[in-house]
Amino acid sequence: MDFRDFIVTPFYLILLFLVSLVIRSRLSDPVLKKYFMPALWLKVFGAIALGFLYQFYYSGGDTFNYHTFGSRIIWEAFTQDFSQGVRLIINETSENSGDLYPYIYRIIFYYDAKSFFIVRLAAIFDLFTFSTYSSTAIFFALFSFLGSWAFFLTFYREFPHLHKWLALAILFIPSVLFWGSGILKDTVTLGALGLLTYSIHQVALKGKRSVRNLFILFLSFYLIFSVKKYILMCFLPAAFFWVYADRLFSMGSFVFRVLFLPIIIAAALVSGYWGVAKLTESDQQYSLDAIAKTAKITAYDIRYYTGKDAGSGYSLGELDGSMGSMLRLAPAAVNVSLFRPYLWEVRNPLMLLSAFESLTFLLVTIFLLLKYTRAFFKALTDSNILFCLVFSIVFAFGVGVSTYNFGTLARYKIPLLPFYALALVLLTDKIRTEVEEESGEEA
Repeated sequence: MDFRDFIVTPFYLILLFLVSLVIRSRLSDPVLKKYFMPALWLKVFGAIALGFLYQFYYSGGDTFNYHTFGSRIIWEAFTQDFSQGVRLIINETSENSGDLYPYIYRIIFYYDAKSFFIVRLAAIFDLFTFSTYSSTAIFFALFSFLGSWAFFLTFYREFPHLHKWLALAILFIPSVLFWGSGILKDTVTLGALGLLTYSIHQVALKGKRSVRNLFILFLSFYLIFSVKKYILMCFLPAAFFWVYADRLFSMGSFVFRVLFLPIIIAAALVSGYWGVAKLTESDQQYSLDAIAKTAKITAYDIRYYTGKDAGSGYSLGELDGSMGSMLRLAPAAVNVSLFRPYLWEVRNPLMLLSAFESLTFLLVTIFLLLKYTRAFFKALTDSNILFCLVFSIVFAFGVGVSTYNFGTLARYKIPLLPFYALALVLLTDKIRTEVEEESGEEA
């Protein structure tokens, strides 16, 4: 951040405030009006706060490298030679691109395709913000908000009576607001994941195959594919499960659902496996044959090298690069992503925030499972609950077994948090309905 932040950013904040007032005035639903402004402005606050954290606490880091040693260099290229700036954004490189070298060698993430994608995206926003960090961060926050709002609308329209809890689960989880709002990969993937969920619901479950919905579907898929392909590897099986279960579970009684559940699981697994195989067949890092080795390399690198000085490392056990070693650690990996760090593992204020969220998830899960065991498992025949649980648990396993550092995990796991929180909300409502029906029958 520098002096230009105090000139350009106030202009965008005032403009955003005026535009948001207009949009809010056009919302006819009082419930949506109630949540629109808080959800939007908490995202903006989170983006700016993240910038302050990285600059004044970490004295650098990914978001700093994406902008100061990334998109700003492309912006400088635009100011000196517009055509060179365009070539950097579209990533046009060849043996004859030596004239770009004065810019390329200064861009830290140039040779990391996934990270450079974020640099290029930030550079596009920089064209409108004069490469002002906080203003560009606001654009990232707006995209993240758009995805979260679409996600919220998807389930609010299905369960309007749960609007308070849906808003809390999807729009207002503190760590998601913080880590999912700045100039980071996580912001882009979080927004895209919300849009992907919305578009799948519209296209596959509601049959609304409009050009708009299909565009959102392909755009969100492309963004996640370009930045964090492993999110799609976890999401696709859950999405197939959601569609299959919605079709079959709407056709019969509880007994019918239980009988056909194995068929749904098998169909979703086959479809998911095929989708993931196609998704990763040309990627040596995330191919099904190499993913266990990738998990080991990533976990040990974060634990013992790049994150060794953070003081918040953890270990689940030995990884030897085989799928068997990964699967043996699956329960511990899911536990660390959903329910840790425990309070006694906290080493800094940010870990404390994550610990309180994890403790809340743990207590609610134990309470529902132990107090309403029968109703709990009966509620699992709901397609929406299954979708959220399948994605959040599979994703929890993936990031838990490949991170080995609580600080990094707090950021990596934010895509699963709204889904798991949503699953708990829907579970609680379903259990309450089941208990009320049983009480009515007894009376």
